[in-house]
Amino acid sequence: MAQFFLFDHPLIQHKISILRDKNTSTKEFRELVHEISMLMAYEVTRDLPLTEKVIETPVATTTAKVLAGKKVALVPILRAGLGMVDGMLAIIPSAKVGHIGLYRDPNTLKPVEYYCKLPEDITEREVIVLDPMLATGGSSSAAIQFLKDRGIKNIKFVCLISAPEGIERLQKDHPDVPVFCAAKDERLNDHAYIIPGLGDAGDRLFGTN
Repeated sequence: MAQFFLFDHPLIQHKISILRDKNTSTKEFRELVHEISMLMAYEVTRDLPLTEKVIETPVATTTAKVLAGKKVALVPILRAGLGMVDGMLAIIPSAKVGHIGLYRDPNTLKPVEYYCKLPEDITEREVIVLDPMLATGGSSSAAIQFLKDRGIKNIKFVCLISAPEGIERLQKDHPDVPVFCAAKDERLNDHAYIIPGLGDAGDRLFGTN
């Protein structure tokens, strides 16, 4: 079963509460997604390998720890995942960014990839898939599978709000992919919206209906 990490940091929980509020403006919602993503980036990258390097400080020579060359790529699921990219880049500025877009076929009800643009060296990178909401898990699972089909093996999934149904789906379909989440909610309603959730993350990020 995939590892599941639920964030309990007070700052993250406080910001998630404001994010949920229906009276939070588009501007503030966007800023909060940026800030929460930035805070989550610390824990998501906790296992990046380190190596030692000799450096000169202004007063002495010392052996310091630096990242061991492990490259990172961020892959937001369009469109809501875009809101999490800048916050992650604030902490991992050297990361490359790919994009993947999905829609649900009205006949088969299966996710269909309509757009995918990835860095050329993505198979050499640790890939962090971003999507604010993990509801049924269908789109997230499909996006991860599309990446695996391209030879990508080192994948993490990061979301802000999750439902038990979505977590179960990812753990069943991709037990090798760790899931990082800021809040685990109660359930899905009849329309597959997360309860209590925060509504449609894409609409609230971009001011659409």
